[in-house]
Amino acid sequence: MTALRRPNIILFMTDDHAPAAISAYGSVINRTPAVDRLAAEGTVFENAYCTNAICSPARATLLTGTYSHVNGMTSLESPTHRFDAAQPSFPRMLQDAGYQTAIVGKWHLGHGAGHDPQGFDYWEILPEHGVYHDPEFLTAEGRRTYPGYVTDIITDLALSWLDKRDPDKPFCLLIQHKAPHRAFEPAQRHAHLYEHEDVPAPPTLHDDLAGRAPAAREAAMSMEDLTTEDFKGVPVPPGMSPHDEREWRYQRYIKDYLRVIAALDENVGRVLHYLDVSGLDGSSAVAYTSDHGFFLGEHGWFDKRFMYEEGIRIPLVVRWPGRTAPGSRRRELVANVDFAPTLLDLAGVAPHPRMQGESLVPLLRGEEPERRRDAVYYRYYMHLDDCHNVQASYGIRTAAHKLIRYPGHGSGADGAKVLPRPAAWELFDLTTDPHELHNLYDDPRCADVVRDLTGRLAALQRDVGDTPDGHLLEGAAA
Repeated sequence: MTALRRPNIILFMTDDHAPAAISAYGSVINRTPAVDRLAAEGTVFENAYCTNAICSPARATLLTGTYSHVNGMTSLESPTHRFDAAQPSFPRMLQDAGYQTAIVGKWHLGHGAGHDPQGFDYWEILPEHGVYHDPEFLTAEGRRTYPGYVTDIITDLALSWLDKRDPDKPFCLLIQHKAPHRAFEPAQRHAHLYEHEDVPAPPTLHDDLAGRAPAAREAAMSMEDLTTEDFKGVPVPPGMSPHDEREWRYQRYIKDYLRVIAALDENVGRVLHYLDVSGLDGSSAVAYTSDHGFFLGEHGWFDKRFMYEEGIRIPLVVRWPGRTAPGSRRRELVANVDFAPTLLDLAGVAPHPRMQGESLVPLLRGEEPERRRDAVYYRYYMHLDDCHNVQASYGIRTAAHKLIRYPGHGSGADGAKVLPRPAAWELFDLTTDPHELHNLYDDPRCADVVRDLTGRLAALQRDVGDTPDGHLLEGAAA
């Protein structure tokens, strides 16, 4: 095959990078020139979503093209809950098709026999989340510690592997950054970025969560839940009103988050420069995404987990020279379960029969696909399972609406059912209420919408083979 038909593939996966902090997605709080360059030279997917907004499950979905209940990673990696790395994955399939494969950075799917990366010619990964400064890495030969800043080091290792690869074979390189995961520790060169300016706050920073499901009010992920550790030991100034304190906390939070992203974007630029000077830019498809979204003060929150837009919407920018139209944008609903089939399709490899997503290659080419996704299915399992006290949920996101169910129960990281709560529903009209402030589930005028969406949700669950709460769902739809 020619290089055009079998492109090199580089995938950047970041951790917690919300589209609202990418200028190609309209950010009003920072600039990301390297990601913007990819957008200007390729395609931006404006409505890309994850199917489970937590780290380990999202990474398992990326590799396998399957939902959490199929790949087994329903919650965070733990000593007793790890990824079966032998299951079918796109890196192994590319490797079998003659690609050189490598992964550097965050893995967070377990370590040890059966859990180390498989399907990669080279891997060097962080233990769990890793650390920002002087990080340790796990390798097939043992542990290594590198002095410096983790985002820079991950890029160093990736570029070093590119230098050593076989130039006569195509490659697939996964560059999986820790950044910008909490706690947000910037590189020293960015320690004072934004110091003398106020970062614009989202319009819902002071949302009182009235009318939403009890789960929203019970969650421990508000600005007030950030700690002095998050603020690098700086105490909250005394005597502030609750309104002013939330504003102060937001500024401390968002500035460190954006400082971490500054180094991230610089290092994306380093890789793009390497492709330029090495002559690989024209034969390499480059994609940028994140494992899930992140609340940047919206609804007064940080973190993810909830099915609200900021928690589940992810960036997806793809540059494929000769195939993607520069500066193009697609508004179709896509999901991270689509990524593995897409990367295989780029290389001319058929997806594994187990994979549940659809290839996005027709969209990248500017074509109309034979099948168009009309809804995204979401499920979060970790019911009140960690310090953020977030309830388990599942739901459906269509172009115009979102229906969310909180079944009142779920599983911990090791499968134990914990702390039941009363079940609840939320319905949002995304056309008239894009900030998801008004729960319309009990509005009699929306009865037909509720009935339709509940039926579509049940059908989608059957299609993907998931049964989180079937008997209650059928009762609600009756």
